[in-house]
Amino acid sequence: MKSIVLSSVVVALLAFSGCSSKEPAVDTEANSVEQVIDAPVAQEVPSVATETVANEDSIVNSSTNELNMNTIENKLPTINFAFDKYNITPEMQERIDAAAKLGKEVTTNYKVKLEGNCDEWGSDEYNFALGLKRANAVKKALVADGIDGSRISMVSYGKSNPVCTAHTKECWAKNRRVNFKLLP
Repeated sequence: MKSIVLSSVVVALLAFSGCSSKEPAVDTEANSVEQVIDAPVAQEVPSVATETVANEDSIVNSSTNELNMNTIENKLPTINFAFDKYNITPEMQERIDAAAKLGKEVTTNYKVKLEGNCDEWGSDEYNFALGLKRANAVKKALVADGIDGSRISMVSYGKSNPVCTAHTKECWAKNRRVNFKLLP
């Protein structure tokens, strides 16, 4: 009974809301054209003085900046982790200390992005969380070494960014890592 009532209401609404039979109104009067008023002539602007700066005197040289950034980034270590862990081992702490020293001496004009990665074991959600915990552990160690925390951002790639795809213990160990990326 309910379906009959509901279907009759739908049919009635469709019947009453049908298409309009009216034609759209078009304004055909010739007076609707606007007349252009003569605008005052714009005053001429004096030409801008230009100055040429020698390339060696330039403060910003993007190719050199990129080269320096890539060169510095290649000097930054990769921090590796044990299976299902995010604690910093003494060997990895030495690498973080070296990165912090480089960060205080050379990379003060750059921000750092810490990229947390995992091996292929575990669910996507678990690995994204673990990658973020690893990046956060490295961030805490860098802040403890004197790097300003506002210069550091973190991202987790979980298991979606492997450096090795073989199904071996050595390969999985390479994928459990935090990488440093410099940002301008």
